[in-house]
Amino acid sequence: METHVPTRATRREWLGLAVIVLSSLLVSMDLSVLYYALPALSADLGPSSTQLLWILDLYGFVLAGLLITMGTLGDRFGRRRILLAGAAVFGVASVIAAFSTSTEMLIAARGLLGVGGATLAPSTLSLIRTMFHDAGQRQVAISIWTMGFAGGALLGPIAGGVLLEHFWWGSVFLLNVPVMALLLVLGPALLPEFRDPRPGPFDVLGALLSLAAILPVIYGIKKVAADGAEWQYFGWIAIGLALGALFLRRMRRAEHPMIDIRLLRRAQFSGAIVTGAITFALMAGLGLFISQYLQLVLGFGPLKAALWNLPGMAGMAVGVTAATTLSARIRPAVLVGLGLLIAAVAYVLLAQADTTGGLGWVVISQVLLAVGIGGVATIATDLVMATAPKDRAGSAAALSETANEFGGAIGIAVLGSIAAAIYQAGLPEHIEGPARDTLGAAHQTAASLPADLAAPLIRAANESFVGSMQWIVWLAAIGSVLIAAFVMLVLRRVPARTSTPEPAASQPA
Repeated sequence: METHVPTRATRREWLGLAVIVLSSLLVSMDLSVLYYALPALSADLGPSSTQLLWILDLYGFVLAGLLITMGTLGDRFGRRRILLAGAAVFGVASVIAAFSTSTEMLIAARGLLGVGGATLAPSTLSLIRTMFHDAGQRQVAISIWTMGFAGGALLGPIAGGVLLEHFWWGSVFLLNVPVMALLLVLGPALLPEFRDPRPGPFDVLGALLSLAAILPVIYGIKKVAADGAEWQYFGWIAIGLALGALFLRRMRRAEHPMIDIRLLRRAQFSGAIVTGAITFALMAGLGLFISQYLQLVLGFGPLKAALWNLPGMAGMAVGVTAATTLSARIRPAVLVGLGLLIAAVAYVLLAQADTTGGLGWVVISQVLLAVGIGGVATIATDLVMATAPKDRAGSAAALSETANEFGGAIGIAVLGSIAAAIYQAGLPEHIEGPARDTLGAAHQTAASLPADLAAPLIRAANESFVGSMQWIVWLAAIGSVLIAAFVMLVLRRVPARTSTPEPAASQPA
């Protein structure tokens, strides 16, 4: 059955966008919602430093590994159907995580949350591409989606901090449950169903290869960063890269590929994908350090620490709005490059924070970082969706979100592992045991010691942690400048985007 779709969106499409943004916000928020729960979670479950990293980043790893597969299933069985199925899984996994009684149980729940998030995420951008046919309206819709997706990473710590001020650490997961229930009720009424009328057979081998290629690489990188360069870890990375090459080869030769590899040959598409991934890696990794700095070094409670993220939300709104407004007159290379340079300045300012008076530096740097990253994310996402043809919007969305989530997870794993190594190396040799693992463990150890022994331990741990954070933000600043140069080169021929309406289309009902 075919139904006419007007060129300009109606009230139903805009209300449907609100539902889409809601789901995207939660998927992104779960990457950062645990930041301010780390001290309480560590005290309750007692995870090791390695287990703590798995609790933080397993969600992002599983989500990134399954995005392409779930996006393909959405094309086959219906994007709205997959979206609602993901909402159900996400809600159930949230309850399991909230009431976890062991570290292993929480890690497993985070993995299941990743499965649910992977079913939610791919349909959002592809639905926007199909629902909004006017180029100007679609750009506004993508900007709103960007604020929801990227802003979720900022909102996560705030929501978590508010809950942790009054409830136990598991409450940060229960926040998902009523929102998922609302999505299950409103989704069928507001979102149209879209599916490929001729999807072809599902590529089971391709789905397995996509997941098998990602996990060994992540495992190898984590182990090299945590334990040093050993051949067995490089072996895991090599296995993952080899499986990745097999996946790409299959995508080129398959009659019904999961993703259209030809899109990667377009400079503006692949350039936007790479830019988004690196940007999310730097931003997600940095959030881990800021949360611990505010709570453990400056001594703020969870709520007070979380509320200091609110200026960053305002900066995100400014960055997204400015980029959307200027994109019709200024080339994407200039806008993205300028956003990355603003982010580099923000990292340099954060490097000025010390163990006593760094709050002002944190606030200023977070605002500038949000302005820069907001503009970068908006332009990069719009480039991806504008470059991809309509019938490939699903695979384009899956590639974009896979890169972003994979980048965020890698940022937490790699930057977190590097910082842990620097932290441990900076401590005096006489400090032993759990206090050498993490800053949180050092503070917990100090709490059980007499005051004359606790004070030197806390001082040494805080100084070593701040030193490791300063190393990381300087690396982030250098990385931002390098990726800005890359963008200016790759996207130099892409013109400013004009708002031209697309012709009316038809959609499967």
